[in-house]
Amino acid sequence: MSTDLQPQPAGFDRSRLRSLAPIAVFDIAGPLAVYYLARMAGTTQVMALILSGIVPAAGIVYGILRNRHVSAIGILVLAGIVVGTALGLVTHDPRLVLMEGSVPTLLLGISCFVSLLSGKPLMFRIVSETIGAGTPKGQLLQRAWDKPGARPLFARITAVWGVTYLAEVAFRVVILETFSTGPALTIVKVTPYLLALILLSWSKQSIRRSPAFEGFLPAGTSAAARPGTPGAAPPEPAMAGRPS
Repeated sequence: MSTDLQPQPAGFDRSRLRSLAPIAVFDIAGPLAVYYLARMAGTTQVMALILSGIVPAAGIVYGILRNRHVSAIGILVLAGIVVGTALGLVTHDPRLVLMEGSVPTLLLGISCFVSLLSGKPLMFRIVSETIGAGTPKGQLLQRAWDKPGARPLFARITAVWGVTYLAEVAFRVVILETFSTGPALTIVKVTPYLLALILLSWSKQSIRRSPAFEGFLPAGTSAAARPGTPGAAPPEPAMAGRPS
């Protein structure tokens, strides 16, 4: 019997699994595998970390070629990798290499609060850019923006994401001072996506409950990450919204 005719779990969506696969490969499993294999081969901690950074960098390039779109978040992640690599080569300190993810995370956190002073909060801009302003859902989003309650809602969502980004930078410093390089690498690679899933679920529930965005997110939408929402799988596997 064709699997298409068999019952599937509520909220199951193969396209979402496909969108999450590049994150698992390029941002988490790939860098960890390269690091531990390099260490087994006898390389130093710093060189192993630098080699592991090639994987997310390759993921960003892959995403650009696949989507024919250069994301600002992808550029920030690349900048962080370059800064971490340079610091590692100069200082030979693995902790400074591991801080590479803090560069885009810190900038995103600051950008969230700066955007609150502008016309549209950063998270609204990210959602609008990701789904496309010219698409039916993008047009629905733009119309909803002028309704009462829409702007305070996205201001609150953006502020919460901003606080989380800045707290994540502080958390990374604590982890690097507490754990050895291998465990620290695992924690700083996985933690951003766990936080993103929690924040994404909360953000979607907040939007779903808002009368201004009625119909934008169907009531039965799964809380799993998907393209088109802040912190979900981005155009580049290296994160959307979630630099690692």
